[in-house]
Amino acid sequence: MAAYGCDRRRCFAVKRSEPYCAPVLGVTMYCMKTRVIAVIGVMAALLLGAQSALAAMAPPLSQLKVLKVESPGCGFEDIAEGQDQTRCDHSGPNIKVYVLEIGYGREAHVALDGFEVNGTRTPVCAFDTGNLTECTVGRKTVGYLYILDLAGKQDGVFTFSNTSINAPGNTMSTQLYIK
Repeated sequence: MAAYGCDRRRCFAVKRSEPYCAPVLGVTMYCMKTRVIAVIGVMAALLLGAQSALAAMAPPLSQLKVLKVESPGCGFEDIAEGQDQTRCDHSGPNIKVYVLEIGYGREAHVALDGFEVNGTRTPVCAFDTGNLTECTVGRKTVGYLYILDLAGKQDGVFTFSNTSINAPGNTMSTQLYIK
């Protein structure tokens, strides 16, 4: 008996005494409810999958650079490409180091003479021209600016390293002698 468009192979009664495909609570058939729920579930899965497919893959770690060293005695000192030590004698409390990381790293390892250094990390975005800027809503993060506080340490070899979160999984590092 195939009442209401259902057949016996795909539908069953809620109670044994009811015939196949009998209305449940007088509103809908049980088999139709399960089909509707299945269709809604598939549609939700497709929509969620589409959103994650639209998300861009994180760029690999491609650049690490010490940008500046700041101290009360010297103010801001720009660090040039290839510079291996500070020009100014920064020794004293409250030294800060600014490091730019382009790409996405797992977990930065930062130290001064082997002792861990703490700081903050701020996302960096890019204009369409490629110039870096602070991130605003809707902009794509291309890296991070780290501001690291040497917390009373006065001089030594500053090291910063990180490993890319995705292929090729490369590790990059930079170091600078701060005097």
